[in-house]
Amino acid sequence: MSLTDLAGGFATVLSPSVLLLALLGCLAGTLIGVLPGLGPVTAVAVLFPLTTYLDPATGIIVLAAIYYGGMYGGSTTAILLNIPGETASVPTAIEGNLMTKRGRAGAALAMAAITSFVAGIVGTVGVWLIGPTLSRFALRFGPPEMLGLLIFSLVTIIGVTSTSLRRSVAACGVGMLIGAVGILPASSETRLTFGSTDLLQGFDIVPVMMGMFGLAEVLRTILRPPIRQHEVAVGSLRPTRQEFTAGMGAGVRGTGSGFFLGLLPGMIPTIASFLSFASEQRRARRRGSSRFGTGAVEGVAGPEAANNAAAMAGFVPLLCLGIPTGATMALVLAAMLVYGIIPGPLLFGQHPDFVASIIASFFVANVILLVLNLPLVGLWAKVTRVPTGLLMAIVASGCLLGAYLSENSFTDVWVCVVFGVVGWLLTEWGVPLAPLVMGMILGPLLEVAAQQSFALSPTFFLERPIFITFAALTALSVLFGMRMRRKGMAGDED
Repeated sequence: MSLTDLAGGFATVLSPSVLLLALLGCLAGTLIGVLPGLGPVTAVAVLFPLTTYLDPATGIIVLAAIYYGGMYGGSTTAILLNIPGETASVPTAIEGNLMTKRGRAGAALAMAAITSFVAGIVGTVGVWLIGPTLSRFALRFGPPEMLGLLIFSLVTIIGVTSTSLRRSVAACGVGMLIGAVGILPASSETRLTFGSTDLLQGFDIVPVMMGMFGLAEVLRTILRPPIRQHEVAVGSLRPTRQEFTAGMGAGVRGTGSGFFLGLLPGMIPTIASFLSFASEQRRARRRGSSRFGTGAVEGVAGPEAANNAAAMAGFVPLLCLGIPTGATMALVLAAMLVYGIIPGPLLFGQHPDFVASIIASFFVANVILLVLNLPLVGLWAKVTRVPTGLLMAIVASGCLLGAYLSENSFTDVWVCVVFGVVGWLLTEWGVPLAPLVMGMILGPLLEVAAQQSFALSPTFFLERPIFITFAALTALSVLFGMRMRRKGMAGDED
């Protein structure tokens, strides 16, 4: 992608109407992100139907802004109130809230915002540089190579999203079963429809996601004991020189590791966040520092940078290969399909203006969040003091309305409700949702790739070097997942 293409993308994003929508997307994403449990995936799921009336580039730009705003909101309440808005903000809450308790909340928020901004910009440049090259390489992929990639993605997401391998495998299996509903691609026969014409096209991803990540969270919030909150003084947003130096160092390290991990299909941002926190903790011990456990700025800056860099890098496999790295990316994939944009190796060549606009919007969204949200941290903290019943009623209404608007069908409303209950039950039983979502989305693709691969050659797995490479990476992913479970670092992420 040339600089001319990127300049055209900036011209699109900086037009008054698109810039205003990106601004509103950042604000809306942050607003939902500060609510406990309602992270980026819920924000994107609830607001996605409203973007279907926009042109494809503007719609994806708004969704990306919502996604980034949701991540920022999660870190704000994690630091101020020790209430992570999403799973990836849990490491931030550990040291960030300790900084708040000793009067350094403003510095923690500032360093989280600055390192997130740096990670976002570096990640955006990485997408711009790596995307076209990976797309050209992916043109070599036939069905066997895609099969290897899909297996690697599913095994990775299974291995890193839960401390229980059996639960992750079961969740992925259930997801693949849900994805199998409808008409078989090869024979045009119906499968698991139970005679219902409404299920011939399978389950629409939008109402399913709204149910599992929106309504399910509403149920969890209503049924759990209320969280007592107190006023928090933010104080000065200016970090000391020592805090700035230590925080930026951790941010640079988190950016590098987070971006690399984010490039791997199935490697969700939460893992990058937790690994960065563990790495900074080990580094502090080796250096004889005792700041961890008392409010170390490295424990805030590193995980936040890693989270944002990984989230940014997740757009590379999505745009170049059509493989989402998590639930939020799955929704972005669904949005692109609704707009008639097919992500994959041909995207950069067939829709360069679209891709350039998306990449330019990443730059703009990062600037908006840095400039706008820091002065509003006090307001975002007060949002959590609004009565929970009112907030949950608004979220539930948004989920049901969004489910209906996705296809103008009341059937989708019932699908949203059913999967809301299912998502709540699975979470109560400790079953991770990310493998279920990935199984639902990637299962049909894996089935088609397997059929085509065996049709080409029954021994393709011995003849295709790229497939063999993915098989080796899959084995390494299994070993990595086993190591993480032994250390207790795996966790569900949306």
